[in-house]
Amino acid sequence: MTKARLLRLSVVLVSIFMILLIIVYWDNVGTAHFYLHTSFSRPRSPGAIAAGEGWEALPDVDEFLAKLLSSSLKQNSSVPRKTEQLLVQGSNKPVVSNLEENVRGYDWSTQKDRNSLDQEKLQVERQRTLREFCANSSFTFPTKERSFDDIPNYELNHLIVDDRHGVIYCYVPKVACTNWKRVMIVLSESLLEQGVPYRNPLDIPREHVHNTSTHLTFNKFWRRYGKFSRHLMKIKLKKYTKFLFVRDPFVRLISAFRSKFELENEDFYRRFAIPMLKLYSNHTNLPTSVSEAFGAGLKVSFSDFIQYLLDPRTEKMAPFNEHWRQVYRLCHPCQIDYDFIGKLETLDEDAAYLLQLLKVDRLLRFPPSYRNRTASSWEDNWFAKIPLAWRQQLYKLYEADFVLFGYPKPENLLKD
Repeated sequence: MTKARLLRLSVVLVSIFMILLIIVYWDNVGTAHFYLHTSFSRPRSPGAIAAGEGWEALPDVDEFLAKLLSSSLKQNSSVPRKTEQLLVQGSNKPVVSNLEENVRGYDWSTQKDRNSLDQEKLQVERQRTLREFCANSSFTFPTKERSFDDIPNYELNHLIVDDRHGVIYCYVPKVACTNWKRVMIVLSESLLEQGVPYRNPLDIPREHVHNTSTHLTFNKFWRRYGKFSRHLMKIKLKKYTKFLFVRDPFVRLISAFRSKFELENEDFYRRFAIPMLKLYSNHTNLPTSVSEAFGAGLKVSFSDFIQYLLDPRTEKMAPFNEHWRQVYRLCHPCQIDYDFIGKLETLDEDAAYLLQLLKVDRLLRFPPSYRNRTASSWEDNWFAKIPLAWRQQLYKLYEADFVLFGYPKPENLLKD
């Protein structure tokens, strides 16, 4: 009888072990490289956990999975030297085939040596500001108080994971996200050309960059790992280097408007421009194609766009499109402890410093800035014809992004 019980117990234990092994190895996007390769030196703060530390804080299941994964995958602790040498090769100039990139153009002058900012102090200040306001009970905004477990899977689709180097990037549209996605593709080797991973970010066609199947994101974990998905997310959030890039919220809105409504974009015309023109400009019988509409001079105005954002019906129909959705809704900065906060305003310095910290600066360099990037100095002109009451409502809508990421309140736009 005792032997039978022992046999049954052994079968159960072996089954559990095999399931866990399948979870570890049954991943075709590089989870076999789960072990953290990156030694990220970040300013220490209360509760900060360096790679390899803090396992005692994990729940039992998390701890078991973490130790199993770490012990079995340490042999993958570095990128092969041959690969490293290949990654620095490639063309030095972009192949520009996209209309938006033709309009903007690239500015290679930003790649020249310059006096770098005191990056370490900048990071300390940015992280301190974020954590203070996340902890400040008097400063509230939607979703602030929920836990990571409360975030639905579909809201985790902006967290891109690179298991080869132990990096998690939360992308924010209109904040250099195309080029950061390119960098993540090169690092994770998630996209091949004729069987060979891309080595130069700018060689990757734009249409592949924004294809959701190209990236491993947190919202895909449920399909891969089932009920263990949240445990694995938490382990990676503790072990991996997490970063995002942000931008002045109002300037980001101007940039979104320029790229989606001033250029001929068929998808955005049908999904957003037609409803805006009908609701706020009283147009009827609109052309079905964007080229016909532009030919007839029918374009969404910036005023139409602001009305759309402020209209209560907009959010009732569907959540904001990612190009104008608030950063706190995309990246959950009060639920995820980011190791690095970059800003578009200091993109070149921040990007170079981050790649150095990630120890991948010898593998690639960050692509150049655009020559005619939307500037903060444009705000006054763009908002000049927007009524004061609308500007004040718009600020309230994006206030959390201003405050959490240390952008000054645009007082000149919010007063007569």
